[in-house]
Amino acid sequence: MRGIALPALALAAMATSPAQAQEKARIEWKTLHSRAMEGNLEGNSADRGAYVVTPPGYDEHPDKHYPVVYFLHGYWATPQMYQDQMKFDEAVDEAARAGNEVIMVIPDGHSKLKGGFYSNSPTVGNYEAFVGEDLVKWVDANYRSIPKREARGLSGHSMGGYGTMRLGMKYPETFSSLYAMSACCLSPMKMDEAGAKKIEAMTAEDIAKADFGGLAQLSTLATWSPDPTKAPKYVDTGLKADGTMDPLVNAKLAANSILAMVPQYLPSLRQMEAISLEVGDKDFLLNDNVALNAELTRYGVAHGWETYDGDHGNRIAERIRTKLLPFFAQHLDRK
Repeated sequence: MRGIALPALALAAMATSPAQAQEKARIEWKTLHSRAMEGNLEGNSADRGAYVVTPPGYDEHPDKHYPVVYFLHGYWATPQMYQDQMKFDEAVDEAARAGNEVIMVIPDGHSKLKGGFYSNSPTVGNYEAFVGEDLVKWVDANYRSIPKREARGLSGHSMGGYGTMRLGMKYPETFSSLYAMSACCLSPMKMDEAGAKKIEAMTAEDIAKADFGGLAQLSTLATWSPDPTKAPKYVDTGLKADGTMDPLVNAKLAANSILAMVPQYLPSLRQMEAISLEVGDKDFLLNDNVALNAELTRYGVAHGWETYDGDHGNRIAERIRTKLLPFFAQHLDRK
């Protein structure tokens, strides 16, 4: 009897033990259908993935609701690549131990050309509305979020930093606080004849083996200078038959730079509870971020600004824990 009773008692103890509770943050990969992404010419799926990280104790407190921090990843990368480096579940776990319980959501902004720049393009897809509309509605419907702008923060790194500023300006009724890390694409890009000819000549094989710089140029054109009549790339390079450039293409590229957008979206920026920018002092994007800081200051947009000892990516995981999540702990509503 003793040999049977002890395991039975042990099983009973295990069933009621706190060890069975959700003692650590849980990360899950979920898929949702985005109507905004349907029908894009590049063939990027409308079934989009996202990591959702719930804090410790989420299961044990069914009446408790949480603020949500959205984090947008960078170009060429995927949410999985960022999770490998950033360990979002561990970051949420550490934040909860400090009294900052949040849900964290990391959506898939990847495309066949390695990134949709969280923008709206008939070629690449409407990543803008995927995040700013479809994803937010899905999270509020499926998780115990606090479903109001004052409890939603938007953040991201590199291309995701660009997306943070862009979507913050486009969706001030959805997000209340912004944290942009080493944001890219802040100043106007320029397409010249040589670049246009190179892109026009790219074959499917060339695209498949293109390096970061070569593919990024094509990807930004597909996003901000799409042309549904020019298969198979569906981009307008601006190259005319006489070898000169159509100035409209560079106007389109410039119009999508954050520095050009700021004056148009001052009411949105001024609605924000808080905005913070950061960049490493050895980051190749330092100068553009310095320019954005100056532009926001010039227009009287309240914001935080920090440079730190680092490059484009070597301290992002650390700073998510020590800067980004504490920032949202200070600025997001909890009820």
